[in-house]
Amino acid sequence: MELAEDPLTGEKTRLVRYSNLGIGKLVRGKVRDIYDLGEELLMYHTDRVSAFDIVLPTLIPRKGEYLQKLTVFWMELSKRVFPNHLIGVVNERSILVKKARRIDVEWVVRKYLYGSLWRDYRQGRREMYGVRFPEGLKMAEELPEPVLTPTTKADIGHDKEITKAEAIEMKLVDAGTWATLEEAALKLYEFYEVEARKAGIIIPDFKVEFGFYRDGLIQIDEPPTHDSARLWAVKYHTVGEPQELHCLDKEFLRECLRRMGFTGEGTPPELPPLVVKEVAKRCVGACRVLAEGVSVDELSLLSVDDVLA
Repeated sequence: MELAEDPLTGEKTRLVRYSNLGIGKLVRGKVRDIYDLGEELLMYHTDRVSAFDIVLPTLIPRKGEYLQKLTVFWMELSKRVFPNHLIGVVNERSILVKKARRIDVEWVVRKYLYGSLWRDYRQGRREMYGVRFPEGLKMAEELPEPVLTPTTKADIGHDKEITKAEAIEMKLVDAGTWATLEEAALKLYEFYEVEARKAGIIIPDFKVEFGFYRDGLIQIDEPPTHDSARLWAVKYHTVGEPQELHCLDKEFLRECLRRMGFTGEGTPPELPPLVVKEVAKRCVGACRVLAEGVSVDELSLLSVDDVLA
């Protein structure tokens, strides 16, 4: 049994790398174990963490529990905006969901210029994902309106940019389905962004997936969490500056890894204990701030400079 320091209590807590439930057909995703039960799936949230589409060797204490809690919180709220796959909670790490036929597109909605979009923009690209971006934008600046920047959905390896025409040509979707899901992704983003701001959080971007279920379309996978969205503190957002100090998302981990010399190629490194603790605080904190009303300031977050000094 692997143990680590609980980011909430400082006591030792059990880490879960793999589940072993012995039911249905098991498929291990990057951070979740999925059991096919026939008409339904059981999704088990482990303490694995990925970055640059690679699963890291280090586990993050309590990550799975809080990823599950935030997922359930959001899906219960957002089902009135667009139907989703949640059936119910099994335990602190598992949920039961409808078994949909996944559409192999990740619908990424962005409202702020950051991450890969900012890096491409800084290098001179102005036409991206079929959208023309204006001159003079700065890092972390709000865009005139949300833009859809879809990618392929890869279980192994890196996701790649994809256009509407390419998705239709590859028979991932037809034109009508694309239009429906484009609208759904933007509506869900607007809903999540408004709700998050009530908790003092900006959602600069997030990714969402959809699937066919019986005669309709539903949201699957996960809503905005530490793993699937950027989450910034409203009170600390400053245009032109990095947001990692007060973020509750995976960009903190990515930046740590970049400074450690890893960007997805080769063997991923073990994370130093202080990095693990800070990543855990953000995983847990995303749920506590968004779903439980805790202030970002109560999390006592450290910067990348602090943990890698």
